[in-house]
Amino acid sequence: MEKVIVGISGGVDSAVSAYLLKQAGYQVEGLFMRNWDAFANNDIEGNPTLNHYICPQEQDYNDAKELCQILDIPLHRVDFIKEYWDYVFTYFLNELKKGRTPNPDLLCNKYIKFDLFKKEAMRLGATKIATGHYARVKDNKLLRGIDTNKDQTYFLAQLSPNQLQNVLFPIGHLTKPEVREIATKANLNVAQKKDSTGICFIGERHYQEFIHNYLKPNIGDIIDVETGKKIGQHTGLMNYTIGQRKNVGIAGFQNRHYVCGKNVEKNILYISFKEDNSYLISNSCILEEVNFISSIHPNFCTAKFRYRGEDIPIQIEYLPNNELKIIYPDGAKAVTPGQFCVLYLGEECLGSGIIKTVFKNNNKLWYLN
Repeated sequence: MEKVIVGISGGVDSAVSAYLLKQAGYQVEGLFMRNWDAFANNDIEGNPTLNHYICPQEQDYNDAKELCQILDIPLHRVDFIKEYWDYVFTYFLNELKKGRTPNPDLLCNKYIKFDLFKKEAMRLGATKIATGHYARVKDNKLLRGIDTNKDQTYFLAQLSPNQLQNVLFPIGHLTKPEVREIATKANLNVAQKKDSTGICFIGERHYQEFIHNYLKPNIGDIIDVETGKKIGQHTGLMNYTIGQRKNVGIAGFQNRHYVCGKNVEKNILYISFKEDNSYLISNSCILEEVNFISSIHPNFCTAKFRYRGEDIPIQIEYLPNNELKIIYPDGAKAVTPGQFCVLYLGEECLGSGIIKTVFKNNNKLWYLN
């Protein structure tokens, strides 16, 4: 009987993944990862911080234990706290310092879930691992999950082809309602458990309060990008992202406005009041740290510039130093440095790169870079 170790998170997706694999005749065991120490955090210099926050991670572990008792499978537990700090969280903070908008989930998959977790599973005697991602693997290709509302290939787009070997995605062919229905019929304890949202280590906490444990706020000017006039003060560039419309922090302005740019050197946040969103529109960008999962390197395909973003038709120019120029003549809104651009050819996820520089009509957007 082939042994598969499932990443049990305490949620319904991994629970149903384990259930389906056991129904299919595999020898199934669970492995719960602890990646964040919510009880004794340290700041970027290694000093203890107190954030008065009880992480739901321990509740997740209790749910995972109860689930594995229901399924009658063993549950192992492993801590990757130091590794997560070194490979994911430090990157996250460094990107914020640069005024960029990072997405740590892709690096968590690359360095933790499909590297360290996989090695631990193999040490425990598994021949395959499984996770509750909405994705599919067929003929060594990473394919979108059937449920277009839940497809999670965006978050897997930094994986290498080797990392996808011996990996199962048992719910990739299902929709979320179908997963909930299976869990309910099987009397799984997490059948109706709410999905976790947001950045995993922040959870339901106030974002700015959490970040201020690690990065000191650097107050600066808010400038109207069209007039050049100061219209307020920001609380630190790391607290804002391109396209943000709420909680910008300028008083006395009733007109709709949004964040359209940052200047890290001068510590300026740029705001636009233009209703046509013209300051958010670009039509090309440069990607760095490009990773291809597929052997296909096309000149034309589609791209997502953020999770749940629409598929944008693009043209690709291949540059030196593992960079790509992505051209999208019809334009796209709020393409943001630091975010990942993920490439697709139909159902196949080809890979991804980090957005480095953004252009409009071949002119670098001075207010964005």
